[in-house]
Amino acid sequence: MCVDRSVMLFASFVILTSLILSYFVSPYWLLLTAFAGLNMMQASVTRVCPAATIFKKIGIKPGTIFK
Repeated sequence: MCVDRSVMLFASFVILTSLILSYFVSPYWLLLTAFAGLNMMQASVTRVCPAATIFKKIGIKPGTIFK
């Protein structure tokens, strides 16, 4: 798996987890969903993603988007 797919998988996990927590625990967990969405927007414009940087440092092979 490359960094690009890892970032998409991680973002999906964060969004789904925050939706489940907002339903069962508190609606304030939707702020995490908003943060994930804003981070994806920022990464699409700047091509800089904190998660991609971390994934590269732990040894996941680079993809085509986040080099």
